[in-house]
Amino acid sequence: MQDAARQGGGGTEQKRRKAFALLAIFGARLAGILYLVTAATEAFARPADPIVLIDGLRQSQDVIGLSFIVGLVLFSTITALLHLRERHQWGKTAAAYQLDLTNLRAKVDRADVFLAAEPQIIVAWDGPGGEADIEGDLSLVTDVPISRRVLGFGSWLTPDRAQSLDACVDSLRQKGEGFRFALESLGGRRLEIEGRAVSGRAVMRIRDVSGDRLEAVRLRERLVSTIAELDALRGLLNAVDSPAWLRDHDSRLTWVNAAYVRAVEAADPTDAILHGTELLERSTREASALARATGAIWRGRAAAVAAGQRRTLDIVEAPAPAGSAGIAADISELEAMRGDLDRQMQAHARTLDLLSTSVAMFDRHKRLVFHNAAYRQLWSLDQAFVDLHPTDAEILDTLRARGLLPEQADFRAWKHQLHQAYQAIETSEHVWYLPDGRTLRVVITPNPQGGVTYLFDDVTERFHLQSQFNALTRVQSETLDTLKEGVAVFGTDGRLKFFNPAFSRLLKLDASLLNDKPHIDRIAPLCALFGEDEAGFAEIRGIITGLHDRRTGFERRIACRDGTVLDCAAQPLPDGATLLTFTDTTASVNVERALTERNQALIEAETLRNDFVHHVSYELRSPLTNIIGFIGLLSDGTVGALNERQREYAGYVTQSSTALLAIINNILDLASIDADALELSPGDVDIRTMMYEAAEGVQDRVAESSIHLQLVALDGVGAFVADAKRIRQILFNLLSNAVGFSAPGQTVTLAAMRREDEIIFKVTDQGRGIPPEVLDHVFGRFRSHTSGSRHRGVGLGLSIVRSLVELHGGRVLIDSVPGEGTTVTCIFPAQGVQATRTKTA
Repeated sequence: MQDAARQGGGGTEQKRRKAFALLAIFGARLAGILYLVTAATEAFARPADPIVLIDGLRQSQDVIGLSFIVGLVLFSTITALLHLRERHQWGKTAAAYQLDLTNLRAKVDRADVFLAAEPQIIVAWDGPGGEADIEGDLSLVTDVPISRRVLGFGSWLTPDRAQSLDACVDSLRQKGEGFRFALESLGGRRLEIEGRAVSGRAVMRIRDVSGDRLEAVRLRERLVSTIAELDALRGLLNAVDSPAWLRDHDSRLTWVNAAYVRAVEAADPTDAILHGTELLERSTREASALARATGAIWRGRAAAVAAGQRRTLDIVEAPAPAGSAGIAADISELEAMRGDLDRQMQAHARTLDLLSTSVAMFDRHKRLVFHNAAYRQLWSLDQAFVDLHPTDAEILDTLRARGLLPEQADFRAWKHQLHQAYQAIETSEHVWYLPDGRTLRVVITPNPQGGVTYLFDDVTERFHLQSQFNALTRVQSETLDTLKEGVAVFGTDGRLKFFNPAFSRLLKLDASLLNDKPHIDRIAPLCALFGEDEAGFAEIRGIITGLHDRRTGFERRIACRDGTVLDCAAQPLPDGATLLTFTDTTASVNVERALTERNQALIEAETLRNDFVHHVSYELRSPLTNIIGFIGLLSDGTVGALNERQREYAGYVTQSSTALLAIINNILDLASIDADALELSPGDVDIRTMMYEAAEGVQDRVAESSIHLQLVALDGVGAFVADAKRIRQILFNLLSNAVGFSAPGQTVTLAAMRREDEIIFKVTDQGRGIPPEVLDHVFGRFRSHTSGSRHRGVGLGLSIVRSLVELHGGRVLIDSVPGEGTTVTCIFPAQGVQATRTKTA
């Protein structure tokens, strides 16, 4: 301030000096002008005489000099007078300046006193680029007495506060925008910082706030915060769809939100307040007023007309110091949804009751709130017990007391671990093995609203099946690994999914390569064995990777380069995969070839034998017929009488010839049957008559062997259609065998019966029986098993019996017990051979 006063005084003095110089110049010029005017006047007043003019000029020079002297005197006089006057003025101005200086110094002293009266710091800037002047108690913000540390806000404020203050200071210096806020320094001081523009300078004040001022600052901050919160709350209430209002002590509306205005269909909040437009009915308002009169908060549900529609409102109105405040939530849709939810819950409950899975729901207090019928049946719980909504622990204790829960070494710890699901956020799963042998899968799911849901699924059968499946899988795997046949499964993408060791061994492939599950196209180049049969492998590839309208199996025999013969089979699987098998049939093919060749040789030999027997039989049959005829003539005595010995010999010849003829006839019949040339002559066959005729044919053998022959024909046996000659031949052969294998004194029985659509003949003897190892070959040709009996034969009897019975459409059964005897059963169709052949055709 003193420097400013000095600068002001110097400027005034310079102005005065300029004024004096101008006055001096003005006085000199004025004197010269006066002199010139005077001289000119005198010259024009006189006559125009040259001499006179010259004298006048000389006189004028004197006058000019005198005038100059006079002008100087006047100038000096005027200057002195002006100096005296100005000096007087300067004295007065100096005194005024001295007074101002004194006052300014007093003000400075008072400002210093005010500045030191409280801890504060003043920072002033002359302009946006000016240096800062800092005055005050620097210890407020720094322990180092360096003024520049004050502007390092980050050294005494938190980073975010320092950044905010720095931005405010920049706005103050650049734009003149003021700021004011309170904050806490790193040293724990409560500071108030205010910035404003003063006389073109930016000024920031930092002061310590304590005591009443701190309380005032806090109250001011609280007021600002309360107003902001109130504005935010009102903004929020205006944004929500629930009507809200404030009332005074006389229950008149003082404020309403936008939702209230829309509900009562008012123009604006002011219109609703001025007209007192009520949303609630009188009875609802009176009930609320009665409750608020006692200081209680009134809650209720009432119907009201909102925006022209009947709505259900959930109302809360609370007393306040200035009256009351209320809000109404529209729960019409909530009530409708609650009704729908109740109906859905009932439907779900009915559905859950139909499930076989047991369901139990517990709330956050661990009490049973829902269960289905399967849950009650699973644990055999009484309906009255579950209706009491027992806790989870009570149910577990009850089930443990009844021995229905899994045995636990520490039941309390097990139950505590089980109840940890009430605090979990993820589903847990357990398996319970009950004492009664059942296996339960228990799933515990936390509910969003608290509590848990138990799902009990009886998986006893599934575990049993899974165990069997796993065992079967292991057995199958072990079986496939031990198979000599190569087995491989290719997926729908053509990649190998499974193979056994025999597969890699037969195809001579590296097992490590197959473990990478290669594609069939990658396996193909490695199969050098198929060089001679590439078409076969191409067909295999087509079966695996081709797109077929109908998937069918595939079989092929592949000849490999090394002489190996593989039988390949491909079979489509239900899942779209393809099963591929390779069997090394090299040995069997070689054996098959050898057997084929041998079989061909045997067929040729048999053909040769049959032809030989056929021709020989025909060649023997004619001589035997002649022999039998001539012996018959001799025995009859037609050509002469025979003595007793000759007649006996003739009988032996006849008997042997007849037997030989029967053998030859049997051989011829078998040959005809093999050639499919034997034709039957069907006709009506009386069963009783046929039995007697067959018995007559063996009568001499029965008498000779002292065998008892018994014929049994049940009533109603009747007759049937067959070839009588062949039926007689069948019964004769069976009786001959039975007599031949019987001992003297034993009985041979021939029985006949009709059963439904069948005619049954049974020939039973009491002989030695047939051993089990021989029983399977008794129908073979030229097989004779005497078993120690007197019977001798070529082994064609039973063979031709079976062939003839089968020609009639029947079948032969044989039952024998060694030491007890044998029963041969021939079963013929009762409809006859013609009907049988017609049905067969």
